[in-house]
Amino acid sequence: MDTTVADTLIGTTIDGRYRITGRVARGGMATVYTATDQRLERTVALKIIHPSQATNVHFVDRFTDEAKTIARLTHPNVVAVYDQGRHQGLPYLVMEYVHGRTLRDVLTQRRRLSPSEACAILEQMLAAIAAAHRAGLVHRDVKPENVLVAEAPSGGSGNLVDAVVKVADFGLARAVEASSVDDSGQLMATVAYVAPELVTDGHADARTDVYSAGIVLYEMLTGRVPFDGDDPVEVAWQHVDNDVPPPSAIVKGVPKALDDLVARATRRDPGARPTDAGALLGEVQSVRDDLGAANVETALLRQVPQSRPGAPGAPGAADATAMMSAVTDRPSWAKLPEQARAAQTYRRGDARLSGGPRFDRRRILLSSAVALMVLVVLGSTWYVTLGRYTEAPSMINMTKVQAELYARQNNFEIFYGDGAYNETVPKDSVISQDPAPKGRIVNGGRLNLVLSLGPERFQVPDLNGIELAAAKAELEQNGLKVKQGTAQYDDIVPEGSVLSTDPAKGTELKRGDTVTLVVSKGRAPISVPDLVGKNINDARNQLQGLGLTAVERYKDSDQPADTVIAQTPKSGSGAAKDAEVTLDVSKGPPLVTVPDLNNQACQQAQATLQGMNLRVRVEGFNQNGFVRQQNPGANTQVAPQTEVVIACF
Repeated sequence: MDTTVADTLIGTTIDGRYRITGRVARGGMATVYTATDQRLERTVALKIIHPSQATNVHFVDRFTDEAKTIARLTHPNVVAVYDQGRHQGLPYLVMEYVHGRTLRDVLTQRRRLSPSEACAILEQMLAAIAAAHRAGLVHRDVKPENVLVAEAPSGGSGNLVDAVVKVADFGLARAVEASSVDDSGQLMATVAYVAPELVTDGHADARTDVYSAGIVLYEMLTGRVPFDGDDPVEVAWQHVDNDVPPPSAIVKGVPKALDDLVARATRRDPGARPTDAGALLGEVQSVRDDLGAANVETALLRQVPQSRPGAPGAPGAADATAMMSAVTDRPSWAKLPEQARAAQTYRRGDARLSGGPRFDRRRILLSSAVALMVLVVLGSTWYVTLGRYTEAPSMINMTKVQAELYARQNNFEIFYGDGAYNETVPKDSVISQDPAPKGRIVNGGRLNLVLSLGPERFQVPDLNGIELAAAKAELEQNGLKVKQGTAQYDDIVPEGSVLSTDPAKGTELKRGDTVTLVVSKGRAPISVPDLVGKNINDARNQLQGLGLTAVERYKDSDQPADTVIAQTPKSGSGAAKDAEVTLDVSKGPPLVTVPDLNNQACQQAQATLQGMNLRVRVEGFNQNGFVRQQNPGANTQVAPQTEVVIACF
């Protein structure tokens, strides 16, 4: 989660109550912040949509429906919504703040989970979705991005069995009887997790969520989704045409019970799946209880004979306690009520409900193992406190490839945190590590690295035609400063909307750079008249009468001299008082140079003059003779159609 990037909304108080303290994440349509509810003195999450979505009526309605939908669900595994409102015209929701990360983040870091961890997370997911199903709702977008994994109260970050899971983003939820296609006719689900019936006929019910939950279980066990590809439509139809393969085909050692569970949840025929999330939850709990008991017995039988004081990997008292708790896996604070009661009965040794003699045998075996392990701890104190530690290497400025190679060569594990922008460290190079260089680390332990995302850059968005307030908000959310330039009249862009930006759209800027917005004043008050074809004197007088200024440009033209042949701006355009109107004015037809006709045959001279758009008058005694005189004289420039007199003898 991105909690360190600065944001201009940070420090702002919304509706006099919610003071924004940090940014959690920015999605394609909304941004989530942490905020302090100053009235109740608690930390909350505040989700506010992007300015670009403010004009999308369908999206805004769906955003508002999310609050109403979740308000119908009261369940510890559902992210609660506390309030809703608007800030600067942008709708927002105030929600429960979950201190943790998404299941997608966990899978990105871990790739895949152990069977016990996958079942523990799936149980709480299904508990939340089952509450929705009981309320007559279908989530319709079950995927790792919508599952939040919070830290256990004990603070342990390595054991996901004890984590608290919350299901979020019921913004796509619909009543069971409602359509599963949005108003634009688009399928509303993520294709990697979409049920076949949503692809074929757009129908969704509780069994649709069961299918998606089965895909999530498959991904937690294998680190991948069953169907993938570049074309979303092709991926969606793979769900229709193919059965989901067993997870053990990808990851060896996945128990057959989990293969069977995935198969039942992801059957292509909805009627062959568990009827709803509650039914699937019961199956998961049954499978998990069997796996947990089997794992405890196997682990003890393998470790007890091999344990010796001081041996690396020898179990200690804490390991024994963990194994004992693995019979039920979950602590009491994270169990559903049915689980808590069953575990309590199990601990009392109730043979009728917990398996009778088999439980007594396990209890004896566990008690014996604990006694032995206490002795092991005494012999391994040195190794636990000092011998297993070494000095953390410095991996700062290493590339990702170099860091991974070094880790393999020196038997370290590497985990990556969220990347961070950096102006100097190249992308995909290490900018920080935990433990720090020369700090203490377990031999073969875990190094947490943060990679550089390279220089942070923001593209100037296309804001033309967007209202000024929304344009400012979008730029500020991208970390850019806003300056308002001189407003201008425009015949097309409405008053108060952005006319242009400087720099232009698409330009990449650093955080804190300034974008100047030129805003439209709307159409100018004076309408420019049609002046083409008028005499320049008449056109000039008409413009002066309207309070406009004529700018004249004379050009060659076939039109009569002093005739307006073009104008800018065009007629009908708006113009402000004293604005200039440029008029192109004809200089009249170009002059013709009279040729030297002396001594030419009279008839030839007539043809020459007529070809030059001049009129001819012949005088003399012999019109078939030769030209002896002409008027105008040779090389004289005259207007077209001027009469030229020739005397022929």
